[in-house]
Amino acid sequence: MDVSEQLNSLPEMNKAALGELWREHFGTPPPEQTRRDLRQFASAMEKDPYAPISNTRVIKPGTRLIRQWQGKSYKVTVANSGFEYDGQWYASLSEIARLITGTRWSGPLFFGLKVSAGRRGR
Repeated sequence: MDVSEQLNSLPEMNKAALGELWREHFGTPPPEQTRRDLRQFASAMEKDPYAPISNTRVIKPGTRLIRQWQGKSYKVTVANSGFEYDGQWYASLSEIARLITGTRWSGPLFFGLKVSAGRRGR
């Protein structure tokens, strides 16, 4: 099935078919939050079927991310050009995750925006 046919068939696809399409594009099972992620995936395909698509969630400026870590709550605000945490600006969530944990973490994974490989398909 070519891209045009895939796009035209998206509205009629059931969850299993969308999941299979996800596996074809990413080589992994769909994430746990399948419905929302598959809608984002379908929307991205409709906008530009040839653009690379990430399975990291898209977050809008103004969104506030809150993460509990070792009994403390951490708040990050998303901006157009970075992230604000504790009164300072950072270029990536990974920088903030490293500050909080003291170890190398994927920022999107730490803040729940990306599903880890070990949790996929559960």
